[in-house]
Amino acid sequence: MPSANYRSLLRTPGAAAFFLPASLGRVGIAMTSLGIVWLVHSHTGTFAAAGLVGGAFAVTEALGAPQVARLVDRFGQTRVLPPALHAHALAVAALVSLVALDASNALLALGGALVGATVPQLGAMSAARWAALLRTDRAAELPTAFALESIGNAVGYLVGPTLVSTLAAAGHPVAGTVLAASLSVGGGLVFAAQRDSAPSPAVDGDDHARQDRSALHGAVFLLMGLNLAVGVFFGAMQVSVTAFVVEHGAPGAAAPLFAVSSGSGLLAGWLYGLRRWRVTPPVQLLAATGALTLGTVLLLMVGSPLGLGLVMVLTGATIPLLLVLFPVLTESTVHQSVLTQAFSWLGSAGAAGSAAAATVSGWAIDSLGPRGGFAVTATAAAAMTLQSLAGLRLLGAPGAEPTAAEPTTT
Repeated sequence: MPSANYRSLLRTPGAAAFFLPASLGRVGIAMTSLGIVWLVHSHTGTFAAAGLVGGAFAVTEALGAPQVARLVDRFGQTRVLPPALHAHALAVAALVSLVALDASNALLALGGALVGATVPQLGAMSAARWAALLRTDRAAELPTAFALESIGNAVGYLVGPTLVSTLAAAGHPVAGTVLAASLSVGGGLVFAAQRDSAPSPAVDGDDHARQDRSALHGAVFLLMGLNLAVGVFFGAMQVSVTAFVVEHGAPGAAAPLFAVSSGSGLLAGWLYGLRRWRVTPPVQLLAATGALTLGTVLLLMVGSPLGLGLVMVLTGATIPLLLVLFPVLTESTVHQSVLTQAFSWLGSAGAAGSAAAATVSGWAIDSLGPRGGFAVTATAAAAMTLQSLAGLRLLGAPGAEPTAAEPTTT
């Protein structure tokens, strides 16, 4: 059967025990940013305020994630993650309370910043566990494992935004935010309890400091730039799609639109991991970003929720491919003792992009309508394509080995 690769991965001792709770937690994480948009907009009536709070969330997530990852690499996931999760729960409670008290935009932004600073980086930690499990004698399966991670992300962004949008459209934005925190914290605590599969922490402080510097170099900086643009795409899409359906008098269409996008991504990510691609990862990266650019240009032309959904099939299908290629390229360029940090730096770049997009697209939508927000997504996609083209030589020359294991049968 074609899914044998995924089954064999999940049969690896300890793999399912950490992957499944991490996937549950990622559903909550996928709900958090959009949940903040719905929550703040429902009380202020403006996307500019929602974008401001969402931007504060993304900025502090970008700044805080690498610092937490540094602690994780040094002291271990099982020691650092539980207190971080409890801090996240308290931060969400503070933001909900501020909204209920009709606090000023400045205080709401502070609440959003606290939530962002404490959001659990389960994706980076889960990817680091796959690398630790497979690196020694099953390294050829790492791309398939990262494809499985991409599927987990796609499921999270299929279920999460659908849940939070459905709750918000029904008049319960607070419930969406609380549910997001519950899933993130609950899944994260179960994940942290799986001690056997956790990567060993660094023991030599001086050696760790030297290796920490190696987490950032030319290839990683390029990948950070790509993730920055992906973050801009995500941040602008969430606000723009929401504004588009509200403008067309169909707020309930947001949930199925996000479901369509994530569903196409789920299928694309699943298919990608089932075979060995003879095209090198840098060339694959260029093809995926080019397809995303085409899709974002089409977004500027849609005139109905149905047309928007059709275009989101294309844009949604390209994102999981990028989410596989980024860790594949990162894992091959950094020392294993700082892998969580490298993954977190990529995530931080994405969060920084979301911060910029949440703010800029909010103002663009208020000034120019939803197409102003879609113009931001098109700019981000074009930047990704240009970076991928420029990085062909830096990330690897043509003729390298294929990137994923051939499908096997059991």
